[in-house]
Amino acid sequence: MSSLPLLQLPEKPHLVGIARLASEGESLREGHNVEYFTLPAKSLLNRCVSGRQMPFTWTINPYRGCEFACKYCYARYTHEFMEMRDGVDFEQKIYVKQHAANLLRHDLHRVKAGEAIALGTATDPYQPAERRYEVTRGILEEFARHRGYELGIVTKSNLIMRDLALLQEVAKTNKLSVHITITTLNVDLARILEPRAPRPDLRLDAVRALSEAGVRVGVSCSPVLPGITDSSADLEAVVRAAAEAGADHVFANPLFLKPCSAAVFLPFLEQNFPALAENYRQRYQGRSFLPEAYAKRLSQLIYRFREKYKISRADRRGERTAYATKWAVQEFGQQLNLF
Repeated sequence: MSSLPLLQLPEKPHLVGIARLASEGESLREGHNVEYFTLPAKSLLNRCVSGRQMPFTWTINPYRGCEFACKYCYARYTHEFMEMRDGVDFEQKIYVKQHAANLLRHDLHRVKAGEAIALGTATDPYQPAERRYEVTRGILEEFARHRGYELGIVTKSNLIMRDLALLQEVAKTNKLSVHITITTLNVDLARILEPRAPRPDLRLDAVRALSEAGVRVGVSCSPVLPGITDSSADLEAVVRAAAEAGADHVFANPLFLKPCSAAVFLPFLEQNFPALAENYRQRYQGRSFLPEAYAKRLSQLIYRFREKYKISRADRRGERTAYATKWAVQEFGQQLNLF
């Protein structure tokens, strides 16, 4: 019998832009079910384009993907730009941007006076990859050579303490603020919500050390998870701990759940918080945000706790500097019920 004709192999999709660059990246190493790849980049600064009012104009993300694997992470969608549709890829395939400091040096002329830069809005700049590749450190070294910029750093990691002296150098000639994310003080809860992020107490230690070193530092409670981390007692505990650690400011925002994130987060709820799963499905059905009433009530609570523990938007040192936050929180006087 003559052999069957060979089937023609399907053509690979034509990749363009960041998807093409990602496909050309070289594998660096593997570990903890995580793969690391190089990512050629043409620019490091990204202009923030959003319908929501943001307190920063530019963003910098030294990595694509984040190894902390936070179950609620909104940024999983960024891997879709590289034609990766499985939300888990975001935490298992980490792309390391090449020549970041050089790119920044050439990009900074685009930043106008008064335009703030946020470092770490989509991926944590101090995730485990930073210990080896030091992309964030190179970026800070470049900022230390300049003056007059407004830079905010968002992180869940106490690895930032490695760069304490460098942060002090940056702050001498630029406006610098650090924002440590602490969603809960419950270590067991943090471990399942943020599997590979440092413990909350270690993050608080970082807040304390940064404050004592004269670096402007605050705490982000974001995202606040309805029915999980949003009780008045839990939120007050975080604000109180932030105040005791010397935080200059505290802010919070409710969970922002894009479809690709919901594909990971909702099954997580089914397994760990089954009584909440259906409620979440209904409330986030066809939307990424909760109704405004929830955000208003949350803002009122945080405002009240900030006042109680004497944390205000004004820097305790009497200065007014950039607020590089993921989402701006306004104050509302209206009292409304939570979730």
